[in-house]
Amino acid sequence: MSATPAQAQKRSLKIGEFEICPIPTGFFGLDGGAMFGTVPRVLWEKTNPPDDKNRIKMEARGLLLKSPSRKILIDCGNGADFVPKYGEKLGQKFAEMYGLDASGPSLQKSLKHYDLEVGDITDVILTHLHFDHAGGGTTVHGGELVPTFPNATYYLQKKNLENASAPNIRERASYFPSNYEPLLKKNVLRLLEGDTENFIPGFSAIVSDGHTQGHQMIRITDGKTTLLYCGDVVPTSTHVRMAWVMGYDLDPLKIIAEKTRVLSAAADQGWYLFFEHDPYCDSATVTRDGKDFAVLARYWL
Repeated sequence: MSATPAQAQKRSLKIGEFEICPIPTGFFGLDGGAMFGTVPRVLWEKTNPPDDKNRIKMEARGLLLKSPSRKILIDCGNGADFVPKYGEKLGQKFAEMYGLDASGPSLQKSLKHYDLEVGDITDVILTHLHFDHAGGGTTVHGGELVPTFPNATYYLQKKNLENASAPNIRERASYFPSNYEPLLKKNVLRLLEGDTENFIPGFSAIVSDGHTQGHQMIRITDGKTTLLYCGDVVPTSTHVRMAWVMGYDLDPLKIIAEKTRVLSAAADQGWYLFFEHDPYCDSATVTRDGKDFAVLARYWL
C-alpha cells in the first residue's frame, strides 16, 4: 500500500508549554537506491516513487518548539546561498544536482506562518552538520557569512564538529566549513558531549554514530507526551523497518541496533516519531510487528 498524504491524519500536539510546529524548508531529491541501501527498488518504489533520474522526493523539515519564552528550532534545511557558501563551481550545480525546488516551502516562509522571523529564534539544535540539516543555519548578510539566527544559541555534538572538520572520504561532499565556521567565529555554538539529559529543560540528546559520528536525536517530553526528532536515524516513515537503512549510513549494523533501541521505546511507550525527510507525513506512532516494527498511524502535526 502506498504512503500518500491522504493517509496521514491531522493532529495538533503540545508538550508542556511548547506548541509543536513543523517547519518545512523545501523539497529536494536523492537517489532512491542510496536512500534504501540494499532494499530492492521493487519494494521501496511502492511508497517512494522515483523520477527519471532515480531520485525520490525528500523534504528538509525542521521542527519549531514554540513557547511564550523560547522559540527552539531543530535543524534548518539546505539553505539557499549556495554560490557564496560552496564556491562558484559547486554552488551553481547544487540546486540542479539535488533537484531543489525554490518555488515550494522555505525556512523563512514557514517561520512567517507562525508570525516569526529569524531574529525571534532563541535556540537552534543541529542533529549533525550534513548540508541538508545545517545549511540553513548560516547565511550571507552584508557580504559576510554569519549565523542565520542572530539571537540564538546553537547546540551540536562535539564529536560531530570534529568529524565535520576532518571528514572521511565518503562524507566530504556533505560537510562544508561554511555551515559551521561562522558559528564558531561568533561564539554561538554550544557543544554537547554524549547523551545529555535536559540540556534545555525537557530536551535530551540521544547520540547515534551509525549514520555519521556524533549525530544526535532529540527527545522532547513533559512526562506525559514524548516526541523523538529522528534526524537521519529514521529519515522517513518507510525506514521504521529495522533492515531498511540508507546507503549513506557509515555503519549499517550499528544504526540497526540504534534504531531498535529507540523504536522499542517508541512502540512500548507511545512516543511520536518526527521525520525530517518524509514528504508524505511529518510524524507517526509505531508498533511492534513480530521481530520488526511497523507504522501504527501517520500524522501531519
